[in-house]
Amino acid sequence: MDTISAITQRRSVKKYDTSATMPEEDVQHLLDLALLSPTSFNIQNWRFVVVRDPELRKQLRTAAWNQAQVEEAHMVIVICGDIRAWAKSPERYWRNVPEETRNVLVPMIGNYYENAGPQVQRDEVMRSGAIAAQTLMLAAKAMGYDSNPMIGFDPQQVADLIKLPEDHEIVMMVVIGKAAEKARPRGGQLDKCEVVFNDTF
Repeated sequence: MDTISAITQRRSVKKYDTSATMPEEDVQHLLDLALLSPTSFNIQNWRFVVVRDPELRKQLRTAAWNQAQVEEAHMVIVICGDIRAWAKSPERYWRNVPEETRNVLVPMIGNYYENAGPQVQRDEVMRSGAIAAQTLMLAAKAMGYDSNPMIGFDPQQVADLIKLPEDHEIVMMVVIGKAAEKARPRGGQLDKCEVVFNDTF
């Protein structure tokens, strides 16, 4: 499936076929594609917790207000971000470029995020994680799978279940699998004139 078709056909699916399987090579291919998602300064601050353990998924479902998709979809990915990724050996983000380029970019990372402060550091995690989530969902659709982004859960309970490090933040969960039912009809798109502006509001 081409990209435009994946964008137009992707819908948030709530009910999944529990008998459907996803080969491990598809799982790994999806994750490999997610790792190509862009991040500021190439800091790759997203983190993906793929929850496979059935008991843990049952507990995750409870934390997600008993939404069945958490157990029924083939994949459950808790997308998180390392708020301080920018400060953790940042030279590794540019290890494959010429030294003169690395010597310019690496100090810029620290200077920017140190001065920008905690709010910008957290915002960066949210931006990066959201882009990665969309990459996962579009890639899944292109590969013949369905998906749903989820914010309907208790973040502290989920953090406890996945043993989230203190300097990390949860962005959202994404479930991926084969739909057992079609998604509901689109609720109603706003007219383009309501959301697109030229030059100024």
